[in-house]
Amino acid sequence: MQIVRTGEELSQALVQLRQSGTVALVPTMGALHRGHLELIDQARRRARHVVASIFVNPLQFGQGEDFARYPRQERLDYQMLKAAQVALTWVPQVEHVYPEGFATTVRVAGVSERWEGEARPGHFDGVATAVAKLLLAVRPDMAIFGEKDFQQLAVIRRMVADLNLPVEVVGVPTVREEDGLALSSRNAYLSADERQRALALPRALEVARDAIVSGAPVAATLAQARDRLAHSDFAKVDYLALVDAHTLEPLDQPAGDMRLIAAAQIGSTRLIDNLPL
Repeated sequence: MQIVRTGEELSQALVQLRQSGTVALVPTMGALHRGHLELIDQARRRARHVVASIFVNPLQFGQGEDFARYPRQERLDYQMLKAAQVALTWVPQVEHVYPEGFATTVRVAGVSERWEGEARPGHFDGVATAVAKLLLAVRPDMAIFGEKDFQQLAVIRRMVADLNLPVEVVGVPTVREEDGLALSSRNAYLSADERQRALALPRALEVARDAIVSGAPVAATLAQARDRLAHSDFAKVDYLALVDAHTLEPLDQPAGDMRLIAAAQIGSTRLIDNLPL
């Protein structure tokens, strides 16, 4: 596995890879876990070569968020990527991605404006800007993202379509622990007690999904799900909603392709999750 840190090294390495087949990109912020390895496995099924990037993107962290303490484990990440048969790992520096005088932001209207967009102003501008730069630098045939960050996936799909970027965006279903908690790098912040109580989030979504599919009123079902989280000592529920899976607009009754989405805070850790309907 090659590890490159500059744009020149990346360009040279990609020329060699493309001579022998297709390229899939798996963008990450490091602190890898089994969910990332599933993305890499799916990439290997679809392309001849897998390129992973590790970049903790400062633009997607708001004031008071956890950029400084975001988990970093570069050496272990390299070991995991090598074992997963990644051909190339790109680790750009912040000053390379955002050079001095950087003044351009990619903003995706509509799909980015509710939910995470309201709870974390500017977050998706940072995500879209960084992902656009990664895609333009690597120019992969496809890019692989997890569905756990479902709104992020929708934003990236909209951006790629709007900018006519020649890349296929592939979403991979959320990978979970055996007890149902969605894998996340931020799970490392949870104490043992918080980790146990965090299970209320996927369980509340499961109960709500089953109720809605069975014909229960959407508003009452969502209110009950929020109550379940409050009773499990979640300090704050930013949102818990039934939405159209393509536009992310809220639904007050079942219609078409849907997602239940939620974001809630337990202790000092903010967790997100979603389920398809």
